[in-house]
Amino acid sequence: MKQNLNYDRKSAESIFAYSTHLIGHSLHDFAPDANGRNGKGALGQLVEEMYFEYEVNNDDRPDFHEAGLELKCTPLKLSVQNEYLIKERLVCGMINYCKECGVPFEQSHFYKKCLFMLILFYLHQKGTSQLDLQFLFALLWRIPEKDLIIIRNDYNKIMSKIEAGLAHTLSEGDTMYLGACRKGQSDENPMPQPHSAINAPRRAWSLKTSYMRTLLDYVKRSGKTAATNTEIIVPAVDELVSFRQLKKESFDDILLKRIKLFRGKNCKEVFKKFEIPITRSKSKYSIAANAIVSGATKSNVNLSEEFLKAGLVMKTIRVEIDGSIKESMSFENIDYQEVYDNENWTDSRLYEIFSNRFLFVIFRATGKKILIPVAKKGKNKFEREDEYILDDAFFWTMPQDDLSIAQKYWEDIRKQVLADNIRHGAFWTQGLHKKFHVRPKALKSSDRHISPVTGLPTARKFCYWFNNEYVKEIIDRHNGKEI
Repeated sequence: MKQNLNYDRKSAESIFAYSTHLIGHSLHDFAPDANGRNGKGALGQLVEEMYFEYEVNNDDRPDFHEAGLELKCTPLKLSVQNEYLIKERLVCGMINYCKECGVPFEQSHFYKKCLFMLILFYLHQKGTSQLDLQFLFALLWRIPEKDLIIIRNDYNKIMSKIEAGLAHTLSEGDTMYLGACRKGQSDENPMPQPHSAINAPRRAWSLKTSYMRTLLDYVKRSGKTAATNTEIIVPAVDELVSFRQLKKESFDDILLKRIKLFRGKNCKEVFKKFEIPITRSKSKYSIAANAIVSGATKSNVNLSEEFLKAGLVMKTIRVEIDGSIKESMSFENIDYQEVYDNENWTDSRLYEIFSNRFLFVIFRATGKKILIPVAKKGKNKFEREDEYILDDAFFWTMPQDDLSIAQKYWEDIRKQVLADNIRHGAFWTQGLHKKFHVRPKALKSSDRHISPVTGLPTARKFCYWFNNEYVKEIIDRHNGKEI
């Protein structure tokens, strides 16, 4: 089969076209007598050697350096609904803190190798030989100029910590698209870093899981198993900021400036400004925040291009006049199958959620009342309710100490899931005061998920929560108060 295939090593398009013959096949289909090898990156090397018959290189050049093209193989997983999902971030090379300290972005390992990539998506199957893993999609991806501006800013943020001797404080939540992901456990072979006597956990340059998710969606939207963005401009779907704006200011600064314009305004004033009908629902604070951040162009900025690629989440918080927080903060429902299948905390969905960045928009009570129009029997009447004004907004990343607590939280959840002990009271409760808890968010208590242990719809729907006292702690720390 393979003997009839050939490609031009100097042409990325030819390499891509040749790679598409892998789709629907495994390496064993082309090399039935071959032997596999161990290691996460081994599959990519096997593809080069066995399929492309190309010598693996270990220098800073891309794998297909004549075409300036890097080869990446990345796993997908199959959901309970039989949907292909991104399994993990795309690792783009280890970070050598001492060697790379002070290296400009355009001279970096990432820039030299990963601006132009052939990404082969394969289906991960536990216990299956790498030679028998099936390839599902191929994508020829040149990082768009707009993304590159954000990635360059991400790189500089990471590098500034390394240069300051703070590599041990790096977090994937520091950045948007390009992350410094953990490799191994925190105490496993820590590496020396410049300007500090503290050894830092091993980390690698990576494109975040959220960014990879949008790349997979791009292939799916094409309606084919193979797609390329090299010949057409990828449409800026639901973008919050333009390429021109990003060339002048950072993404963070652009959004915070938009919010600052409405500081001291209540919801009623925000709704009037954007000509949005006022509502008495609690969701009005979220509606107002979305209108401010997007200029009333989007009802949910969490679904915008930049937020989706970054895994960034905006949350609105109401603070009472005495500084207390009444409501805990909810997240998505627990995917029990994902928890059951995943043995590693840093590869878990919860780690992705908690280690990504948040944009918190704060509304604070004034102690006054405002009149809200309410339609009753065909007439507009008014009802009085507490006034909250837009007080502050800030980007936040969970500190490493809190992520350590979150790991114990996840480990307890996984323990209960493995034991099929998915019931009220089995998980951390709010009364334990451990920053996080589990409780339902389903509208109906009769709603059930499939138990990964029994395969039966017996598992009640629970979701991840921040305790309200933890939300208060986050805001107090931001305001410089001692905890």
